[in-house]
Amino acid sequence: MAKLSLFRFLSVRPYFISLILVVILGTWLALGHSNSEENPPPKQGKETPVPLAKVAFQTFKAQSTHKTIDLYGRTAPDREAKLGAEIAGKIISLQVKKGDRVERNQVIARIDTGDLEIQLQRAQAMLAVREKEFKAAQSLKRKGLQGEVAFANAQASLVEAKAMVTNAKLALRNTRVTAPFDGIVDYLFIEKGDFVGVGDPVATLIDLEKIIIEADVSERHIQDLKLNQSAMVRFINGQETTGSVRYIARVSSTATNTFPIEIEVDNPQQLIPAGVSTEVELNLKDQLAVKVTPAMLALDEVGNLGVKTLVDDDKIKFIPIQLVKAEQDGVWLTGLGEQVSIITTGQGFVRDGDQVIAVLNQNQESYQ
Repeated sequence: MAKLSLFRFLSVRPYFISLILVVILGTWLALGHSNSEENPPPKQGKETPVPLAKVAFQTFKAQSTHKTIDLYGRTAPDREAKLGAEIAGKIISLQVKKGDRVERNQVIARIDTGDLEIQLQRAQAMLAVREKEFKAAQSLKRKGLQGEVAFANAQASLVEAKAMVTNAKLALRNTRVTAPFDGIVDYLFIEKGDFVGVGDPVATLIDLEKIIIEADVSERHIQDLKLNQSAMVRFINGQETTGSVRYIARVSSTATNTFPIEIEVDNPQQLIPAGVSTEVELNLKDQLAVKVTPAMLALDEVGNLGVKTLVDDDKIKFIPIQLVKAEQDGVWLTGLGEQVSIITTGQGFVRDGDQVIAVLNQNQESYQ
């Protein structure tokens, strides 16, 4: 009956069960804490030092080299002239066709002479008369029978007659449109029978004995270029040749802020046409640089490109660099001084300021 009464008592008052469990759990935790204080864990011994990283290095000596820039340009004729009519008249003949090669002073077109030949004959006849009058006036003046005014008039008439002959000959010569230099007739503006006025275009003549590469250089590099320096030129068909810088502009383009330059290339057989796309490689000023493989490059914590070098025989130092030029077997870097020891193996496991165990790279026999 007593057990039944206790069970009924607890079932009516369940919070007594929760209270009893809390008391038991608290007692158990207190006993465990006291035991841990009585039996503290044994103290650790002296900390084991972290082993140093082992890296390989190689020493490089800087060499004098140059940075190169690549430009894109187009070929242009060495000379180009637009020939025009110097006298009005009808085109009576064309001596060449478009695309023909011509020599200097070769006739390209003829203009009707009209009455120019008659004008020349009249001027020459008038000149003969004026010469006789001048000689007579000169003879009379020597004898004292001619005054100064009469003699001066005879002299002026002679000069005027000579000018008329010269003008007539010039007009007659201008009826022939001739080539001012050896070249190729690139375009003809007229046909036989056309009437041209003074200044009207007749033909375009180009000289391709030398080809000019027209390109633009940025303001960053323009001061490193100089006249007559060599340039490597690569045409769109893969053909390569060398040229020289013949012109450097001193005023930049307001639209692109670049400076026009011209590279002169020999074209003796005139096989290279004008207007072809090209690539130009130019060397800038010399500077000290070392050549390394791209695998030796690294980045620091902020993303600067550089190399990890060895200083004081056992410490790592990160040095930012500047790329001079890239080649198939390596890159040239400046900013490393005349001599530098670069980590070649293990650079990915060390940071700036770390102490390391450094050994000479097997590919280098001694520390230079």
